[in-house]
Amino acid sequence: QLQLVESGGGSVQPGGSLRLSCAASGNSYTNYCMGWFRQAPGKEREGIAAVASGGVDSFYADSFEGRVTISRDNDKNHLYLQMNRLIPEDTAIYYCAARQTYGGVCYTPTWLNVDLWDYWGQGTQVTVSS
Repeated sequence: QLQLVESGGGSVQPGGSLRLSCAASGNSYTNYCMGWFRQAPGKEREGIAAVASGGVDSFYADSFEGRVTISRDNDKNHLYLQMNRLIPEDTAIYYCAARQTYGGVCYTPTWLNVDLWDYWGQGTQVTVSS
């Protein structure tokens, strides 16, 4: 079992930045591929980024490339998502997720499939408005 708790959401003006955090507890955090997803009202949950256990190999959905950065601190059991140049369309609930894979590898492009992830946090709300 792995428990995930997101934080860092809030309200921000267009063009602003936010850094989301996800604290993991339970099983060895390093055995998991970790990812960030979001779900806007009336829309399906979509993948943003994923990072392998070593923290070096990271993957981004095309629509977020260059605007977000995923990172992880295995010593602190934390996952992060730095988001820049936020726009109102980024308003959503943001979730972190964990997928147990051999060696904590993230497989691309299958990491985008929400059904393949094993654990989810409760989400944190991000609202972008002026």
